[in-house]
Amino acid sequence: MKNYFGDTSRYEEIMDLPHHVSTKHPPMPVRDRAAQFAPFAALTGYGEAVRETARYTEKKKAPDEERLEKLDRAVRFLREKIKERPFVVLTCFQADERKDGGSYVEVRGRLKKIDEYRRRLVLTDGAEISFDNILEIRCEENPGDLEDR
Repeated sequence: MKNYFGDTSRYEEIMDLPHHVSTKHPPMPVRDRAAQFAPFAALTGYGEAVRETARYTEKKKAPDEERLEKLDRAVRFLREKIKERPFVVLTCFQADERKDGGSYVEVRGRLKKIDEYRRRLVLTDGAEISFDNILEIRCEENPGDLEDR
């Protein structure tokens, strides 16, 4: 006898026998049987590496003379108002931990002190922002004060 699998004459005697079920071993659950055929991730971590490479980061902008002068005026104004603990909004660069570049974030809080030695603004919540990473300073309570200077 021939079928589409080829010559089956060797197996004719067992073709119509019932399926064997072991009496020693319980049948494997269907879910576990299916797991045998699950996809195999040969390149573990590859997908994460591709996503990380595709993640966008910005380059840090170098401030021009006009922006540096504006920041200097803002720091002088804040130095005068430090006892009032003014509420400031800082746009600053935050470096990425995994790759070159980073992103610009807005940090809000009350100014605690200006650390001239370490060139940082210290907020009441403990955040310390380096002068070198600040792109813009706004005073929330008196927004015009920084603009007028």
